[in-house]
Amino acid sequence: MNFDFIGRKKIWFSISGVIIAAGVIAFFFKGMNFGIEFKGGTIFDFKLKREISVGEARRVMRQFNLEKSIIQLVGKREILIRTPSLSREKQVLIRKVFNQEVGIEEIKYIQNVGPGWGAQITRAASLALIISLVSILVYISFRFEFKMAVTAIVALFHDLLITIGIYALVGREVTPSTVAAILTILGYSLYDTIVVFHRIRENAKQLGKRTYSMMVNDSINQVLMRSINTSLTTLLPVVSLLLIGGETLKDFAFALFVGLISGAYSSIFTASPLLALWKETEPYYKSLKKKYGKINAKN
Repeated sequence: MNFDFIGRKKIWFSISGVIIAAGVIAFFFKGMNFGIEFKGGTIFDFKLKREISVGEARRVMRQFNLEKSIIQLVGKREILIRTPSLSREKQVLIRKVFNQEVGIEEIKYIQNVGPGWGAQITRAASLALIISLVSILVYISFRFEFKMAVTAIVALFHDLLITIGIYALVGREVTPSTVAAILTILGYSLYDTIVVFHRIRENAKQLGKRTYSMMVNDSINQVLMRSINTSLTTLLPVVSLLLIGGETLKDFAFALFVGLISGAYSSIFTASPLLALWKETEPYYKSLKKKYGKINAKN
């Protein structure tokens, strides 16, 4: 089977466009649901006298209308609770109620976290992103060619926009784990793109009676199963974390899940068609398109 990926590029671009547009609209109208690391809040870390479930902890917090707090079990008898910013009096009251109903063996810490921590994480992540994009541009330009480097970076931005847009759409909380996952996504997405581009570069040496687009389409079909298998084996543990992992792991896994699917999609349906379109503006490949395009279309 030789599926026509490049011939249906308008469909793929439209799908990406609709998803990105929906995400952009949600971003501007709903905004992002930032965690307390980005907007400030209070963190409780208690070592308890007995084991407790998240549900039981939520019932305690419900007395203060804080049942939607982020509650994580750390080990067997330690609990981490993150709430919006609370007054000193309310912090003391929560500690007393927990001690009465569950029993606190040790108070690890109770502290207010300002938004400065999140801002610091964002600055560091932005710097890492800029450095990685410049490095990618230089390396792929040297190893392959400049046009491949640019389309690879466009595919990365495609994945970032889709991941951020889906976060805005579903209203999932953005935490430092989310930022780490988004940076991790870049590596997976780039790997898929490089696999396809490597085959394109090899096949470009023997075009034969084909246009550049036809050669790109053949290249995609040749590495398709490899891309699918790689993506599936990567997604399986991520799905496991998403289903049965703790709350922190689920934040990380959700961003990875969205980004991995988007990355696998963009390598085939975004980066490769864009490269074919751009390359066929060059005189040589433009002439091949005029010469063989109509002949192969009839066949």
